[in-house]
Amino acid sequence: MSFPLTVIKIGGSIAEEDKCLSEIAASLCDVVQQGHKLALVHGGGKDINRNLLLLDEKPLFINGLRVTSPKTMDMVEMTLSGYVNKKLVGFINRQGGRAIGISGVDASMFVCEPVSENLGQVGSIVKVDPYPVEVLLNNGFLPVVSPISVDKECIHYNVNADEAARALASVLRVDKLVFLSDVAGVLDANNECIPELTPSIIEDLIQEGVVKDGMIPKLNSCVSVLKSGVGAVHICGWQGKACLTDQLLADKKNGTIIRL
Repeated sequence: MSFPLTVIKIGGSIAEEDKCLSEIAASLCDVVQQGHKLALVHGGGKDINRNLLLLDEKPLFINGLRVTSPKTMDMVEMTLSGYVNKKLVGFINRQGGRAIGISGVDASMFVCEPVSENLGQVGSIVKVDPYPVEVLLNNGFLPVVSPISVDKECIHYNVNADEAARALASVLRVDKLVFLSDVAGVLDANNECIPELTPSIIEDLIQEGVVKDGMIPKLNSCVSVLKSGVGAVHICGWQGKACLTDQLLADKKNGTIIRL
């Protein structure tokens, strides 16, 4: 018997608020109890910024990517794979779940290449070995994944969490990839949430200038994920405890759903 498989990426301000995290953890456990398999991918940009202040370092970004020196990399990894990862694991387990935290470093799950010299230790994933996640899922655990990755020399790199979620979802060929944050979804020209999108509609919205700037590569990446075998991509905002269970288990949908 096969079970629905979903990768969820959590981000935005909801990943900062303990009340939201507690409700999200409860929702995740409810979905697992209904027979779904889930893997959770996370970032933690605001936590990194706060911790970098302890080093008297000012966060620096180029084209939305964090410049990561070796000194910064140490703090980024401690924050993501240590503090944020185990915080999420704790919230899920307090709700009765069986979460285990890992990162792309474990068993070289995420292998990456440097993006550019200007960015330092910032990587882009070129290979995914899903075996660690598959072992956890097949034994009843909920993997909580930090996006920290390694290159072929096992040097550690900072990788964007959205990219890590897409890469993992593509290799696992999941039923759904859910981006859960404080962003309600993809908006139309009237700032209304678009309930459903297809590649052709996305292309039309780009041509019309409705979708622009950073949203263009994000949606194009979602289309690539769908072409790799993922069933659907959901971009939705957190709307309370029932939000995630409605999104995954019921016909009540919020945000934007992208399908081929």
